[in-house]
Amino acid sequence: MKIKKIKISNYRLLKDMTIDLEDILSLVIGKNNCGKTSFLSLLERFLNIENANKFTFDDLNLVSQHELKKIIDDSEAEPNLEDFSINLKLYIEYNEGDNLTNVSLIMLDLDPDVKTAILSFEYSLSEEHFHKLKADFSAFKTTIDKYLAKKFEEEKVPEKSRKKLKEEVHRKKDIIYFLKKHHGDYFKIQKYALEFNNETNYIDLQKEKVQIEKIINFKRIKAKRDVANESGFSRESDKTLSKMSSKYYDKISNAENELENIAQLQNELSETDEKLNKVYGELFEHVINKVRKFGGVKKDESKLMIISSLEEKNLLSNNTTVMYKHNDEHSLPEDYNGLGYMNLIAMIFEIEVLLNDFKKTKIKDEVPADINLLFIEEPEAHTHPQMQYVFIKNIKSILSDASYGLDDGIRFNLQTIITTHSSCITTECDFDDIKYFYRKNINSVIAKNLKNLQEEYTAEDPKDYQFLKQYLTLNRTELFFADKAIFIEGDTERILVPAIMKKLDIECSDMTQIPLLSQNISIVEVGAYSHVFEKFIDFLGIKTLIITDLDSCKKVTATEKDGTVKTTKDGKEKELIEKCRVVEGSLTTNSALNFFYALKVFNDYSRLTIKTLKKKGGKWAKDASGQLFIAYQMPELEYNARSFEDSFIHLNREFINKHKDNFISLKNRKYFDDATIDAYSLADECIDKKTVFALDTLFHSDEKFKNWQIPGYIKDGLLWLKN
Repeated sequence: MKIKKIKISNYRLLKDMTIDLEDILSLVIGKNNCGKTSFLSLLERFLNIENANKFTFDDLNLVSQHELKKIIDDSEAEPNLEDFSINLKLYIEYNEGDNLTNVSLIMLDLDPDVKTAILSFEYSLSEEHFHKLKADFSAFKTTIDKYLAKKFEEEKVPEKSRKKLKEEVHRKKDIIYFLKKHHGDYFKIQKYALEFNNETNYIDLQKEKVQIEKIINFKRIKAKRDVANESGFSRESDKTLSKMSSKYYDKISNAENELENIAQLQNELSETDEKLNKVYGELFEHVINKVRKFGGVKKDESKLMIISSLEEKNLLSNNTTVMYKHNDEHSLPEDYNGLGYMNLIAMIFEIEVLLNDFKKTKIKDEVPADINLLFIEEPEAHTHPQMQYVFIKNIKSILSDASYGLDDGIRFNLQTIITTHSSCITTECDFDDIKYFYRKNINSVIAKNLKNLQEEYTAEDPKDYQFLKQYLTLNRTELFFADKAIFIEGDTERILVPAIMKKLDIECSDMTQIPLLSQNISIVEVGAYSHVFEKFIDFLGIKTLIITDLDSCKKVTATEKDGTVKTTKDGKEKELIEKCRVVEGSLTTNSALNFFYALKVFNDYSRLTIKTLKKKGGKWAKDASGQLFIAYQMPELEYNARSFEDSFIHLNREFINKHKDNFISLKNRKYFDDATIDAYSLADECIDKKTVFALDTLFHSDEKFKNWQIPGYIKDGLLWLKN
């Protein structure tokens, strides 16, 4: 039995979002402020008894708030109250092998082929409460008006103060202001079971007193964990791990497989610390062994021990200390280790505590819920990349082992959701587990499955997706967290584009836009494969700039060394394609231009006025509002270059001439003295190594890069990206 899908409506940014859950682990990723924390908080508000009924009016999506205001202000309007309801739907899939004792209470479809039940949670406004709200708000406004009139009549209020009072009254007469204070009087929590194919047929779970916690048990580990390592202030400071060991003990104290250890512990209370240390080691061996999987790189580095420090009656709460084995002679307190390692260990302890919660080992005659949902928020907090790699590599197996009862024989259904901003964690996870949260507009977020992207690629060429997956895994998972992206071809652009961005920021420092280098822009080197990323670009939905070359070529007749024309078997002349100046060109060999534009007439590339593209009906089309810009060489100073080097030399010949003797990358330097030799020939015959040419350019730049010009096509692309 699993939750296959979650639908959310009208909650903060989650206006209308559907997320599919994987059977074991779902990894939720996305940029900052794209709804990941809201996703957790809504699950908490509806599924966690401790946080139930803690809604505020600000939790209602802003569009819904605006629509509600319009409806209240328009006394004739007929509202659709679902538009103002915060809603969470859980689609539960089951089969014949599951224990259906609890789920049968929410099954409304008698069709044996239907294996889905729906739990629906609402924070909603009923029709009765809607009319009460309108009446109460009307009375509230009347009361305020009377108060103001009376105040003006009885008191000599100066005109200036009257104006201020009227403005304040006008603000208070707004329905949003009213509901922020009184929403709880009108909006109520509702819980239903819905029929799968007919959601108008439902059961009121509160009236029927269905115990939802027997169907779903929800636990979470928040990103803000109680971990610190400011040592030395007091004995009680920074005993996070020690407190967690006490918490873990509390959860397993009634477990049958631990009874012997617990009894032994209780019998040894009057003995010395030395004896108790051995018992603690046995008691916590299970979780410490798991910690070792996540540990340091050297043997015994940060090796954990739990020792007794008997002082008071409440043994484990106050007198258990976690120590790190430093060497054979010395052990150090937990706060002597790094914050990242403490955080990781504390999280593993907390996971073990919650897993035991799910098992219900502490409660007699209780069994695990049908579905146990664990939410881990941003496990990367305070941890360096290596720990993040280790965490995600091990966590799935630990959760699976616990769920299958490999540790203690207690089996239970477990699904886990992890949210992260970490490219390290994303790199190491199974790509099929990824759920990408994308902010569609200022008031709406959608969730995308990466495996759906795989299906799109596989339908055309499976090799493209394999390449994409390998490339992202090895190089650039940070693209998932970028606001914008630049795709470049090679080392020259990799070296110079950041410098060009800085130069543009300096030149445009008086403009209101955020500087390029202050924006969250990912620069990705993709060679001639930018077209392979086209589905991924569309999937991410972010503004993307591709910097490429025009790569002009022409067809020529193939000849032998002696000048004899080569022919095919049927006697036709063989043709070759060779690079040439743009003015001589008849085609481009650039894969990006051929894929995205596919212009039939080569000269049209130099006349193109709209370079931005938008995907429509599965095809990329020119669109001024598109999120993709292809930057390539265009006519500039009465010349159209073929490549970056060609373009740069044409614009900056004086700069290169001045430093040519010190440009390590150059050969045939004397060619620069001949004004009849054009930039195309200089780029072709004088640049020995393109990467070194880029480094030469940086080395001989002045402090603010004022002594050379940016090729126009790159400048246009970056200015488009900046805005």
